[in-house]
Amino acid sequence: MEWSLRREDFSTLPGWADDTPAQAFAAFRRSAEQAMHHQPYRTGTLGIDHAELEPAYAAALSESGYLSQSRARTFFEALFRPVELCADGGQGLVTGYYEPDVDVSDQFESGYRFPFLRKPDTLVKVPDPDNPPVTIPAGYAFMLDQAGTLTTCPDREAIETGALDGRGLEIAWAASRADVFFAHVQGCARLRFAGGGVKRITYAAKSGHPFTGIGRLLVERGEISAEKVSMAAIREWLAVDPERADRLMRENRSYIFFRQADVEDERLGPVAAAKVALEPGRSLAVDRRIHSFGTPIFVSAPELADFDTPRSFARLMIAQDTGTAITGPVRGDLFTGSGPAAGAIAGSIKAAARFVVFAPAGSRIAQQAGHEQ
Repeated sequence: MEWSLRREDFSTLPGWADDTPAQAFAAFRRSAEQAMHHQPYRTGTLGIDHAELEPAYAAALSESGYLSQSRARTFFEALFRPVELCADGGQGLVTGYYEPDVDVSDQFESGYRFPFLRKPDTLVKVPDPDNPPVTIPAGYAFMLDQAGTLTTCPDREAIETGALDGRGLEIAWAASRADVFFAHVQGCARLRFAGGGVKRITYAAKSGHPFTGIGRLLVERGEISAEKVSMAAIREWLAVDPERADRLMRENRSYIFFRQADVEDERLGPVAAAKVALEPGRSLAVDRRIHSFGTPIFVSAPELADFDTPRSFARLMIAQDTGTAITGPVRGDLFTGSGPAAGAIAGSIKAAARFVVFAPAGSRIAQQAGHEQ
């Protein structure tokens, strides 16, 4: 998809004056810590690179503690220039995602029969998905290395019917296959163990098979209307007939493997693709081929209600995650938080949106969109 750039101004950017960007700054500062002290983020095709973000990263790290709303606003206005991304293909789109809570057992037992799996040791990355080994389909990100023989990883149905049994990959067992499936879709979950204790699982790898959205299938088949399709509606449909539900879920051949982590801060989400903990309501999943992680992006969606205040959604978000279904320059997934309340919000989000990138002052993108003011 092609796109063009249009320079905006903070004084006239719709929704910016009403935003409260202190939590966006907190999220940006975590990305600054990762990029400056651990590993710079790779540059997306939009062209915002680490060197251009470095002055803002350094300035964020020089701030101590939590910033006031006014100080956070001043920070972004001083160091960035708003540039709207205008996609030739039409309007932008936002959806939502969250971190589910799932009740689990640490052993297979009555009532807990559906496992979350670790990544197999033999599952390795395909070096160049566009030019894979002859035994692997084009576009696959992972493959199994079986004693030097490269094969495709089993798909969802094969794994659920025992293809990887006996390898000791199980992290925990859930009571519902649907709970496992939706954790796969979200790419994360908090596991609440029957004997007490909470652990977090986050994305480690995937089978490589294509992702298929089952909500779209239900709409196409007339099972749920396009106006009523939501996460809650899909769950209700799946609960009616478990065998039929299994067949539908297995049409999404993609399968996700997890790694286990502690919950260090109950308020924050999991450590995601940008290697930082997600900030509820401020972290954005983007197409990482186009956007560089750490980039501030102002997202406004007139038909979407804000999560906390009675107004339309218009928030500064930080690019800190990605996802299979997130493709194109004006496509994003809003992280809403953890637990059932966050899930209710995430499941209802699907809205046309405008994407205004905050390009570093003096960057190529800022200059290309218009002269510095």
